[in-house]
Amino acid sequence: MESERTPVVALMGNPNVGKSTVFNALTGARQHTGNWSGKTVSGARGTMHCGGREMTLVDLPGTYSLRPRSAEERVARDFLAGGEADAAVLVADATCLERNLILILQVLELLPNVVVCLNLMDEARKKRIHIDIPALERELGVPVVPCAARRGRGLPSLTQAVCRILNGETVPHPTAIRYSAEIEQAIRASGLARADALAALSDCPPEGLSVQQLDDLLTAAAALRAEEIALTCVQVPADADARDRRIDRILLSRRFGLPLMLLLLALVFYITLFGANVPSEWLGEHLLGLSTPFATFLSTLGLPPFAVSLLVDGLWRVLATVISVMLPPMAIFFPLFTLLEDAGYLPRVAFQLDHAFRCAHACGKQSLTMCLGQKRMRNALHFHLR
Repeated sequence: MESERTPVVALMGNPNVGKSTVFNALTGARQHTGNWSGKTVSGARGTMHCGGREMTLVDLPGTYSLRPRSAEERVARDFLAGGEADAAVLVADATCLERNLILILQVLELLPNVVVCLNLMDEARKKRIHIDIPALERELGVPVVPCAARRGRGLPSLTQAVCRILNGETVPHPTAIRYSAEIEQAIRASGLARADALAALSDCPPEGLSVQQLDDLLTAAAALRAEEIALTCVQVPADADARDRRIDRILLSRRFGLPLMLLLLALVFYITLFGANVPSEWLGEHLLGLSTPFATFLSTLGLPPFAVSLLVDGLWRVLATVISVMLPPMAIFFPLFTLLEDAGYLPRVAFQLDHAFRCAHACGKQSLTMCLGQKRMRNALHFHLR
């Protein structure tokens, strides 16, 4: 008899909402968190459990919309449209829920079995933002679970909500985006399911509308519905973002923004380059110092000289050199890079450099990839010099 199929759950959300933190907590994986372009475009997979049931959790790339304008959006939309996912967990930032609701509403058009993970609730409380969870559930028509993933709060309830959806114990009634009369008429006239009709309209828009105009109308309708839900369910104090605005006035200013960014990144690279010298030398000295005892041991086993030289001079010395050169910089650079990301500075770097990178037909997020590439180039140069 054919074994029961393992349910597949898609994990989605905007960049920088703690999606990878939720993935790591639910699966026990240690995927590095980050929001630069291409980080999770392939979709990481892990296993989560609820009671005795096993489920496959697929971490899709962070995206703001399902309207395919980038590789991330195409991967996310194609995965949902392909029908592989039995359910989806949508991670939303409780501190700026309205922006996240656009993606949630678009996903609900493709997949009704959705659980909303309202992450960063601890940060929302610090900013005195109040979210009416029951009202939000009524507006969306799907379960909403408040969480603080970094502290491990709410994750058991999130897993149980997913199980109830998959077992049919919770029947979602997802809200629909209200489009213009012209688009709604075209959807009804197609005779297709709503999601299929919208996909067909994207390929063949109604008469008088271009593909770009249709896309703008669909996005505007989703944004309007998101605003309506936010006004109903979210109470934000007028000064909730006052501290962030004061910080941005300095970090993103024309006068101080670029010099501060260059100074901070230079400091990170300086600490990485010079801080790695001592541990690199220590590792190199001790690992390479084992070459002679290793060669003596192999000789006592009766190996011929050419085999001893191959294993010691060829294999061991190269391995020891690579470890001593590559490991210390990585152990220093990535924690520093993670601290900048957790502090919210890396998205500001991407924003600040976006205009310059667009001149080269790229985007500001790729500046962060370049930082990683420069570190690897430094390691390679150090390796060759040694």
